[in-house]
Amino acid sequence: MSIQSVERAVGILKTLAASSKRLSLQEVSTTLGLAKTTVFGLLKTLQEQGFVEQDSETSKYQIGHALLELGSRYLDVSELRRRSLVHADLLAQRSGESVRVGVLRSGSALIVHHVFRPDNSLQILEVGTHRPLHATALGKVLLAHQPEVLGDLPHPLFRLTQHTRVGRAEVASELGAVLERGYATEREEAVLAEAGVAAPIFDHQGVVIGAIGINGALEILFGRTEPHRRLTDLVTEAAHSISRELLSGRAPAHGY
Repeated sequence: MSIQSVERAVGILKTLAASSKRLSLQEVSTTLGLAKTTVFGLLKTLQEQGFVEQDSETSKYQIGHALLELGSRYLDVSELRRRSLVHADLLAQRSGESVRVGVLRSGSALIVHHVFRPDNSLQILEVGTHRPLHATALGKVLLAHQPEVLGDLPHPLFRLTQHTRVGRAEVASELGAVLERGYATEREEAVLAEAGVAAPIFDHQGVVIGAIGINGALEILFGRTEPHRRLTDLVTEAAHSISRELLSGRAPAHGY
């Protein structure tokens, strides 16, 4: 598709999005000042991709589900990050560890917000990076609430350390435990000597749209076999606070 075709396709989408009603081929053509044959060909391509829908009775066009889903996905992430800012900062301060907020994207946990550990150590911003679902606390939370994704992951699951669980039955069993206790853990499964705890973030419909968690040294986060209760409480409290704001739609708090 040429640059000119892309520009014209964008023009069609903008025209349909700006209208309060479905538009006919003639109306779109007239608005853009393009030949009907040109507009028809572009509309057909956009329709095949789900970006445009045609009413079977009137043959008129409107914005399609695929474009709405893309817009919704962007808004979900944008809103999630905005609602997480204050709570992620507070969690980092209280726990003394780095904090990440992630969403499920393309078979991995996409980091949409990252707060550095509040010390002077060298750290690298991870926003925009992807973390494995089966080997991280963030990923396990997301996977536990969409277990069907497990079947889409590479087979066998890739091993990052000698502690990484790669058996699907073993991972599936752990996901059940995540749902039961309300948070997930990782223990040297992605990075040696590192551990993590994460909890789910729910939207106003009760659907998990993300997760928030902490990562740090194994000996600090864990006791002999389990993470310290104070830290799991802090993580789940932060997740609940973000979820409440998404539910109520109120502005983030700035003081505690």
